[in-house]
Amino acid sequence: MSVQSGSCGFLQVWAFVFAVMSYGAAAWGQEAPYTQGVKPAPIERRAAAKDAATDAAKEPEQEQSVQPQYVMPPMATYDPAIFQNKIASADLAFLKQFEGAPSGKLWSDKQFKHFVRSAIPGVMYHYGDDRPLTEAMDNAISGSRAPVRIRDGRYVIVAGRSSVYPGLRGEGFVWVDMQEGIVLGGFVFWPTNGEPAPAMTVWTKQIKTDTISLGQLPPAFQEDLADWQTGWKVPMVTTRYFIGNENMKILLQHDEDFCAPANGNYGPSNSDCEQMNADAADDDMSAAYYLDETGYKTNATAWMLNPDQVSFIGVRERTCGGVLDPLGCRLRLTRERTRVVLSRREPVFRPRR
Repeated sequence: MSVQSGSCGFLQVWAFVFAVMSYGAAAWGQEAPYTQGVKPAPIERRAAAKDAATDAAKEPEQEQSVQPQYVMPPMATYDPAIFQNKIASADLAFLKQFEGAPSGKLWSDKQFKHFVRSAIPGVMYHYGDDRPLTEAMDNAISGSRAPVRIRDGRYVIVAGRSSVYPGLRGEGFVWVDMQEGIVLGGFVFWPTNGEPAPAMTVWTKQIKTDTISLGQLPPAFQEDLADWQTGWKVPMVTTRYFIGNENMKILLQHDEDFCAPANGNYGPSNSDCEQMNADAADDDMSAAYYLDETGYKTNATAWMLNPDQVSFIGVRERTCGGVLDPLGCRLRLTRERTRVVLSRREPVFRPRR
């Protein structure tokens, strides 16, 4: 009996001691034991953090200001009425016999040369040195072995590469719509004196205009132009000019959207196509400055960059550097600047009232 009472008293004592030690740890230590090597925050800080989280949950979420992405304007609509002095389709039927023949052979044909030369503007053109535009086209196509292509039994394409200046690459092409009697051509080369490069000039005497974009030309021409650029390794985005039935060179503006599904065969997708749109706007701006600097002369040559252009690029980079859509910002500002530069010239052709 005494042994059991002693054992009971002994256990009671140890229970009392254990309770005191537990209380002391909670009251004096202020910190819980380390768990997996992580030291938790003091009780006061943990309580404050919990209260802050509760208060934050009660407050409405702050809306972030999101800058909308730049949306490309719609491409211009082709209007056949811009073409004048069209050729009768019966006078173009002979072209079908040349399908697959060397382009140089068709170029030397008297009947072909007659109507093509009547469509090439009679202006001086600077390729290596000043020469008639007809001579630049002769240099490119007269000896070409590239086959004549006729698409859909209607659209004729002849093309070739110039060999006059081995170190100054140049290519030319002529496009004919046998049904509508439309003739368009182009010449592209890589200037080496600081001008925007490569530089493509599209031409036809069948159009009189002060301003023009690619979308105003026939859709079939746009398609064949893209195929020609791909086949002859001419960059899809390049500086483009236009010479019509007037002794001046104007901007052939990019208005195509390289992110549109219709252009999927001619350019990359996703962010790369957005970069192409921005680069195309840059090329248009550089061409506008160049034309403004040279007075829109067909055979002009000039060193670039224009100081005003350099200043604008600096402002544009600072403006678009921290926005959510930097490429869209750059594209919008560049297009606006191009319009400003082009507006400096007094129009030659005034609309009828």
